[in-house]
Amino acid sequence: MTKTRTPVAIADGRAFGGSLRVIVTHEPDLAAAKSAVDEIVQAVDLAANRFREDSELSRVNATPERAVVISPLLVKLISAALRGARLTGGAVDPTVGSAVKLAGYDADFAAVPRDGMAIELIVSRIPGWQAVVLDAGSRTVRLPRGVDIDLGATAKALTSDLAAAAALSQIGRGGVLVSLGGDIAVAGEPPPEGWLIQASEDSGAPIQEGQETISIRSGGIATSSTTVRRWTRGGVALHHIIDPDTGLPSDGPWRTATVIAGTCVDANIASTAAIVMGQAAIEWLEGSRLPARLVDRTGSVHRLGGWPKPSESTFVSQQTHRQSRQH
Repeated sequence: MTKTRTPVAIADGRAFGGSLRVIVTHEPDLAAAKSAVDEIVQAVDLAANRFREDSELSRVNATPERAVVISPLLVKLISAALRGARLTGGAVDPTVGSAVKLAGYDADFAAVPRDGMAIELIVSRIPGWQAVVLDAGSRTVRLPRGVDIDLGATAKALTSDLAAAAALSQIGRGGVLVSLGGDIAVAGEPPPEGWLIQASEDSGAPIQEGQETISIRSGGIATSSTTVRRWTRGGVALHHIIDPDTGLPSDGPWRTATVIAGTCVDANIASTAAIVMGQAAIEWLEGSRLPARLVDRTGSVHRLGGWPKPSESTFVSQQTHRQSRQH
């Protein structure tokens, strides 16, 4: 969640089944910035929403073993997902689509029953991101039969990046912050104190004084959590973050991971990977030089890579914390 000291203009809405917030540093620019953000959100929804029968992604998933021509936007979205898989050694993998559906997340989250009958969960490694054949030059993608792409780990965060850039280009001055369900990207000139972000497991949580807060001036910040998009089947709690090694919801030690990076999509790749990697995430995040805040199942907080302690300065600059494994 975002909060400010310097006067700014804020527009709230809904997107991708969650919250949408647009903030600008010059109030007259708010309508134009929000319009630019909405245009990007709508384009991504049509390209990559697996719950829309008319989306490009649904067409790709329904057309196995054929090279399907896709839009430049979907090329960009799938490329980001494959890059995330490569950077994380497959911990973040877009071929989890079938596993997510088998776990009960088979409709827009607002329509997923929070409780229901028991379902049979079978340990089965997912097909793997190497099965996706993307040709950016010809703008085609080919999937083997039985493989469904799910871009949930990267598409929303990349949308925040694209939307912030589009809004800044539209208004041509000042600073912009875009938050999509807590995946936050900033662009342009920030407020004097930076953009103040309240650390929270739920992006819908109210702003509260005294809560742990950091300040960012560029890049992005993202949170992945097993406590928010959660449902129960036969008394068993399930969530949407799939471990590619088992095809089941991750059961590692972290319930929440928040990461700062040079872009929101890199932050989200890292935060999702942290949930999946479990204890090994500590070494991976430190090796990637990414500030991170991990919350374990008991509620204990672990701060890594320069993430400030609550008693210290809240300023963290993304410019010096870009992902080191991006090449």
